[in-house]
Amino acid sequence: MSTDLISDLLTRIRNALLVRHSDVKIRCFRVGGMILDILKIHGFIIDYYRENDDFIIKLKYDPFGLPVIEGINRVSKPGLRVYVNKNNIPSIQGGLGVAIISTSRGLMTGNSAKKQGIGGEVICRVW
Repeated sequence: MSTDLISDLLTRIRNALLVRHSDVKIRCFRVGGMILDILKIHGFIIDYYRENDDFIIKLKYDPFGLPVIEGINRVSKPGLRVYVNKNNIPSIQGGLGVAIISTSRGLMTGNSAKKQGIGGEVICRVW
């Protein structure tokens, strides 16, 4: 198990999508639940639920069997934190993807942070 739980979450999702699994199990942690909430709201996953100490994530595919998530990667890492101000929040794939930002008001998408006029740490990008 990785000590960087966010990277572990993103890697497990990416690997499960590559081999076309319908769901994936990851260790339960608070920030992971917040990331999964954002992914669910924006339609990148079908749903997730908690089972004992794990999250079970139901992955989403289009009618042709291709994954809805084309790319998912970690931006800010434990060894190199990436912070942005409200003017430098990245746009992902021309607005088709989302940047997940950790702000003083909690985890939110880049668009929400721009609207609220706050910056923060760029956790990951999903498109």
